[in-house]
Amino acid sequence: QVQLVESGGGLVQTGGSLRLSCAASGRTLSRYTMGWLRQAPGKEREFVASITRDGAGTNYADSVKGRFTISKDITKNTLYLQMNSLKPEDTADYYCAASGVDYATSAIDQYKSWGQGTQVTVSS
Repeated sequence: QVQLVESGGGLVQTGGSLRLSCAASGRTLSRYTMGWLRQAPGKEREFVASITRDGAGTNYADSVKGRFTISKDITKNTLYLQMNSLKPEDTADYYCAASGVDYATSAIDQYKSWGQGTQVTVSS
């Protein structure tokens, strides 16, 4: 089973940027479709972005398309989320997660292994 640890969250002003990292151990990221998901206070968890095992396919929520970029470095066994042009509505706890499916799924229930999350706050 893969273990996931997120980092890189913090407080940023509207229009700013952050890069989240998700370090994996126990298994190589190339075995999984990987995703970033988030949960804002008082709201349900929602899909943000995903990337296929081979890195060739990506999928983004409409709300982040054109602003966020998901990527991974297999040599470091690390997943990334580059977040640009941040908005207050991006404020949430961000989680990385691993899925056994072989496409860039947006279905939250297909992600079986989760990190503990990292908090992102965007001030207006």
